[in-house]
Amino acid sequence: MSRWEDELAELARARGRALVGYAYVLCGDQRLAEDLVQDALVKVFARLRRGAADRPGVHALDGGGTSEAYVRRAILTLFLDEHRRTRRWTSARHLVATDDRVRGAASGATARADVAAALGRLTPRERACVVLRYFEDLTVPQVADTLGLAQGTVKRYLFDATATLRDVLRVDADGAAALTGTTGTGAGR
Repeated sequence: MSRWEDELAELARARGRALVGYAYVLCGDQRLAEDLVQDALVKVFARLRRGAADRPGVHALDGGGTSEAYVRRAILTLFLDEHRRTRRWTSARHLVATDDRVRGAASGATARADVAAALGRLTPRERACVVLRYFEDLTVPQVADTLGLAQGTVKRYLFDATATLRDVLRVDADGAAALTGTTGTGAGR
């Protein structure tokens, strides 16, 4: 066995329980603590396994008990990274809509058809502004640059298009969108 393998085996045998205890104090979950230790050991010793100790500028673990310090630091870093990732995920406003009640199978297709019909009532410029702004998620200045228009013009197109869409796609009292009459203004503007 190579030097790093001996050092890893000795560290796991002699200090494995202490490392898991350290990780447990951080996270409060035995299984997660064991996973943190495992990931930290892989992170620290993987560099040595690839032979990085022979390359200049990469320092090998010097064996005098400092490998535990490296692993402890890796445990802390992994724990903090996971905590940040989890906090960011739970604080994110998820954009998936949830209904209070179950809709019928045809409601999704009907809604798509209603939106397509409503978009058909917009002028080409209004439709382009709506698609770039809300589908492509561009900012108003980006939409203006893309279409070669002034920002105020883009805002006006978006305002008019939103008003048209709001009139065409009205929401009933039960929450279902309904397409209003067929005599609209938009396609001929």
